[in-house]
Amino acid sequence: MKDIQSSADHRGIEIQKVGINDVYMPFMIKTKEGGFESVTSRIRFTVSLPKEFKGTHMSRFVSILNKWSGQPIAEPEMEKMLDEALYRLNATSAELAIGFKYFVNKVAPVSGEHSVLDLDCAFVGKKSKGENFIFELGVDVPFTSLCPCSKEISDYGAHNQRSLARINVRFRDGYDCIYIEDLAELVENEASCPIFPLLKREDEKFVTEKAYNNPKFVEDELRDLVLAMRKIEGLEWFSLECENFESIHNHNAYANHEEYIE
Repeated sequence: MKDIQSSADHRGIEIQKVGINDVYMPFMIKTKEGGFESVTSRIRFTVSLPKEFKGTHMSRFVSILNKWSGQPIAEPEMEKMLDEALYRLNATSAELAIGFKYFVNKVAPVSGEHSVLDLDCAFVGKKSKGENFIFELGVDVPFTSLCPCSKEISDYGAHNQRSLARINVRFRDGYDCIYIEDLAELVENEASCPIFPLLKREDEKFVTEKAYNNPKFVEDELRDLVLAMRKIEGLEWFSLECENFESIHNHNAYANHEEYIE
């Protein structure tokens, strides 16, 4: 049958990224404890398109992904998928972004009640012909923040809110990427207080007082996280966003930072 997609295009425009988006597929993610967690992932898979070709072959992206459906994936598996995409689609660069919900175990601080906290995570892989594979881990971690200014000027308390840290990291060649659980713990250690899905009354008292005794502006949260990130061995690059979903304003407080580590 005639292949229209592979026919010539004469407009002289290379497309940097073309492919498929919002594809849902099951994968397995390795846990820190050594097991695997089954996740439903939302995928974007793209390649570069040379200016000579009219279109890419969309079905080939799905074909590549289907081979790994339900299987464990991490950096090596993603690189294999990208290598196959470069070859089968005659591309010079390819990118694979896999977003998923990941659940970490939480234990209430006083009652010891167990629950699970859902985190929005992402694996992003990038590969160009003749160049090294690039892998990024992204994790969104919720936490509690309490306003230092409010505490200072108020007689009866201080306003607090749920906040979110968005972290993306890349590691140097030869170093293993950090576990999702460790990255979440790192954020919680720098927060006014961690978030727990399940709390009894004695736990609620504990977390309220913990946050009150550890007030932080969004700037404090970000700077403390930057210092903590710099201590991670093998880290090459990271980006951070902190956002407080303000309880007394109709806007959020926001801070951002990224850096390469020499």
